[in-house]
Amino acid sequence: MTQRRLELKQLIIDACDKDLAAEAIADDEPLFGPQARLELDSLDALQISMALQRQYGVRLGDSKALRRALATVATMDDYLQQLGV
Repeated sequence: MTQRRLELKQLIIDACDKDLAAEAIADDEPLFGPQARLELDSLDALQISMALQRQYGVRLGDSKALRRALATVATMDDYLQQLGV
């Protein structure tokens, strides 16, 4: 697990007020949808996107890009890498 992925997991936990350890979230675990263990919703997605903006200075534009980027911790990390963050 990379340091940034651990940071992203903690960001999700803090932004969505979840009570679990960051290590308990798998890199490829779905964050949203019916099969998501964390049961995150659209309000959580907004909270996460605002936290990403504060932490990394990135804005997630349209809803399709947001949905793709926030699918898993791995996709969030890949998105940040593509932006050069």
